[in-house]
Amino acid sequence: MNINISNSSGKPIYEQIYSQMKALIVSGELKEGDALPSMRLLAKELRISVITTKRAYEELERDGFIVSVTGKGSFVASKNIDFIKEEHLRTIENHMQEILESAKLCGLTLEELIKMLELLYKGE
Repeated sequence: MNINISNSSGKPIYEQIYSQMKALIVSGELKEGDALPSMRLLAKELRISVITTKRAYEELERDGFIVSVTGKGSFVASKNIDFIKEEHLRTIENHMQEILESAKLCGLTLEELIKMLELLYKGE
């Protein structure tokens, strides 16, 4: 598993781990039942505190992305298709909000923006 930590990022390290692992799960790169590295191993590989990896794993488990089994480790949880779709929709909405802000700065009308989206969608 390839997790990249940036010290220059404004996000705490546990959030960086959380978001990257979540992305791997949502994208299907990590599949249901896949074993995750132990908290200690991940902390050693990333050269960070075990407390930090523990927090990331706890957040992932709280949000239903992983399950932890005492004495066995942590595993990717079974996927809830509706939840994953909702995650994708939330990401699309965030991108669309950014697009709307940029379009307004450029003076694009809603009609021009819709036409642009239609052209992109159709691959023209």
